[in-house]
Amino acid sequence: MYYVGVMSGTSLDGVDVVLCQIDTKKCILLEKLEYPMPLSLKKDILEMIKMPTTLEKVGEIDTRLGVLFYKAVNALLIKSSFSLTSIEAIGLHGQTLWHAPFGKYPFSMQLGNVHILSSKLNIKVVSDFRQKDIALGGQGAPFAPAFHEFLFGKTEEKIAVINIGGMANITILDDTLLGYDTGCGNVLLDYWINKYKNISYDKEGTWAKSGKVCKLLLDTMLKDEYFNAPFPKSTGREKFNDAWLEVYLKDLTLNVEDVQRTLLEVTALSISNEVLKFNRDKIILCGGGAKNSFLVDRIKLLLSEVEVVIAKEADYIEAMTFAWLAYKRIRKEAVNLKDVTGATKNTILGGVYE
Repeated sequence: MYYVGVMSGTSLDGVDVVLCQIDTKKCILLEKLEYPMPLSLKKDILEMIKMPTTLEKVGEIDTRLGVLFYKAVNALLIKSSFSLTSIEAIGLHGQTLWHAPFGKYPFSMQLGNVHILSSKLNIKVVSDFRQKDIALGGQGAPFAPAFHEFLFGKTEEKIAVINIGGMANITILDDTLLGYDTGCGNVLLDYWINKYKNISYDKEGTWAKSGKVCKLLLDTMLKDEYFNAPFPKSTGREKFNDAWLEVYLKDLTLNVEDVQRTLLEVTALSISNEVLKFNRDKIILCGGGAKNSFLVDRIKLLLSEVEVVIAKEADYIEAMTFAWLAYKRIRKEAVNLKDVTGATKNTILGGVYE
């Protein structure tokens, strides 16, 4: 059966779209596409996250994202020359604006008008994956561990999978599946280089490599309560953002490249510290951060006793996750996530939009 997966992560660097052939044993990537996000839309989303907004702006962003996701999927289908009638469903994550699975009224908000896709393409769309898990007492994230278990399976090796997107998460492949967000991935690195270099990301970690680690800043940031909190746990831009960083920089005078270097070390250490808790033989890296060669080198050095490899099609595994989740929803199959998110039970996830 053929499914499309659509993922726009917290980095806001584009929309990843994949076409997959899926059955009970495998998920094969047939076609892939990274569709750019308009800078004006990225700017408006970041402002909405950072500043008070209005219901009118929320509605407008929802529609603009719906149009963007439709264009991204349509571009993939044109590229692949694949028949629309052969596609069972589209798995659409949506763009996370706010993730708050704790407190008196827990929720996770993803925008992107699903009906624009379903009506223009005349294909079922599966979306709204996170709220059911939260309703059952879970974090509503991360969802990647369930797909990592399906994709990489269980072997005699003790394996962990690390996904480095805007945020980073870890999957522990054992008899009991575990996983959680380790903290910031690329989000602060992208923010800082955009602020001072006006570019969207630090390619290969070149700018970070030119700086030096500020140990005081590093140690202070790593004392943040999130890094020391027990799992299950999940996070997003509502936590790790420019305001969070500026608090730690308030009384320091540093070269900007030294801040970038220190932020990269925060990402590398917050990941490696978690891996070391689980006595792993092998680490599989995926996500956009796997393309940052300096970050990968730092992780390898910090985990010198562990084999570290980069997954095939590392950039597109998150989008493949939501193609697979759509497959699971259409088949009305529960997803193995309760030990990851803390939900009271495994359950069917997502709503089907005909």
